[in-house]
Amino acid sequence: MPMLGLGTWENDDHGECVESVRTALEVGYRHVDTAQAYRNEDAVGEGIAEAAVDREDVFLATKVWNSNLAHEDVIASAEDSLDRLGTDYVDLLYVHWPAGEYDPEDTLPAFDELRDRGLIDRVGVSNFEPDHLDRAREILDAPIFANQVEMHPRLPQRELREYADDADINLVAYSPLIRGDIFDVPVIREIAAAHDVSEAQVGLAWLRESGITAIPKATSEAHIRDNWASLQVALEDADVERIDGIAERTRKVRPPFAPAAWD
Repeated sequence: MPMLGLGTWENDDHGECVESVRTALEVGYRHVDTAQAYRNEDAVGEGIAEAAVDREDVFLATKVWNSNLAHEDVIASAEDSLDRLGTDYVDLLYVHWPAGEYDPEDTLPAFDELRDRGLIDRVGVSNFEPDHLDRAREILDAPIFANQVEMHPRLPQRELREYADDADINLVAYSPLIRGDIFDVPVIREIAAAHDVSEAQVGLAWLRESGITAIPKATSEAHIRDNWASLQVALEDADVERIDGIAERTRKVRPPFAPAAWD
């Protein structure tokens, strides 16, 4: 899984989404993240088809929404996602939230079934806390490949990082730029100025230095290229320590069905 991907949350203008995906792939991205709930799988698929990149070279991920988590609904909705994306398989399929119709004993065997049929390569979960992960690992035949969660300098997710390291699970960071607020974090601004790079690049480089995959949303070519340039940013140990030391905590995504542990 490439450690920098293109996020598409709230990229719901069809033409803009098609163009951003196509542009990102032609810039060099090889990881695209979407979800049933984003209502843009068709545009994401169109953008991949229009790019001068083979489908086999793209790591494509989508997510099953909360209302589709009964066993048969997982199967049917995943097949619908593939139709919208215009592909025979996805590289990674996530449980979007441990909420709604989610029942580990009913939901997760459907993911194993999809994997056995070759419709998905890997099983992922999103917004799972350690107790959710424990239960899922007991039930799934397939390993949990990734847990996608909000993560950024103001929400470093240290407990989940430790769990992921112990369980060999990849962490994928959504909202890695604090939904735009990264430009207002003093430590980030100082480090960016010292390296003559953008604040976004510093935040993404910090995640990469920590072994975390990031999927920042970007729609304009300028932002797509700016985020891509983060791969060339090498932070010093002192920079990482300063970012790790940021005390302020902010969670940007907190729907009413979020895990109770977030309260």
